[in-house]
Amino acid sequence: MKISIVIPILNEAATIGKLLQHLLDKATTPSALEILVVDGGSTDDSKSIVENYSKEHTTSIKFISSEKGRAKQLNTGARHASGEILYFLHADSFPPAEYDRLILNEVQNNNLAGCFRMKFDDNHWWLQFLGWMTKFRSKKCRGGDQSQFITKKLFDEIGGYNEEFIVYEDNDLVDRLFDINQFVIIPKHIITSARRYREVGIWRLQYHFLTIHLKKWMGASSEELYRYYKERVAN
Repeated sequence: MKISIVIPILNEAATIGKLLQHLLDKATTPSALEILVVDGGSTDDSKSIVENYSKEHTTSIKFISSEKGRAKQLNTGARHASGEILYFLHADSFPPAEYDRLILNEVQNNNLAGCFRMKFDDNHWWLQFLGWMTKFRSKKCRGGDQSQFITKKLFDEIGGYNEEFIVYEDNDLVDRLFDINQFVIIPKHIITSARRYREVGIWRLQYHFLTIHLKKWMGASSEELYRYYKERVAN
C-alpha cells in the first residue's frame, strides 16, 4: 500500500527542506511514498525548495496550491492523493525512524486511523509533561502536531476535515474517529517544534489553548474559536 503524506504550509522555507529530507531518510521504503506539500499562499522560497527536491529525488514530491486554511489545505491534499493511506503532517513535526512501516503495520492490523506519541524539541518541564500525556488513549491528549494517519477510504467515509474550522480542525477529526472507536496511538515519538510556545510564551499560549478547548466544549462556533485564536494567539 502507498502512503500519501500531506503537509500544509504557509511560508515554511526555513523548515520544509529539512522535513522533506527527514521523511526520505527515515522511511523504510521511500519509493513507496508520495509527498504532497499543499501551500496556502506562501510569499517566501517554499515553492522553489519543494520543486528542487522534486527534481532531485525519485520519490514523488508535489507542490500543490490551495486556498489558505489548514482544513482546506488538508482536504485539497487528500483529493490529490493516490495512496490508500493518508498521513497528515505539520511542517515542523519530524516522525520517528521507519514511520512508514509503523503506519503500514497498524493498518494491516485493522487499525485504520491514529497518531504517534509526541515530544517537543524543548526541555521545559511543562512541555515535556505535555509530551508525556500523549501516551494516553484520550482524545483530550490529542493534537495535530502528533500527526494523523488514516486510510483514504475511512477519511472519505467520515467526510474529511470540517472546513468550517480554521483552528481546531484536527481535534474535530479525532473526535469523530473516537466516536467510531477507530483510533490507535503508535508508541514511538514524533518530535515537534515548540516555536509557537517560545514566540508567545509557554504559560500564555497554554492558557489560550485551554480556553479554546473550553469554548468548544461549551458549544462555541468555529467562527468564535477562530476569532479568539486570531486576536489572542496569531497576533
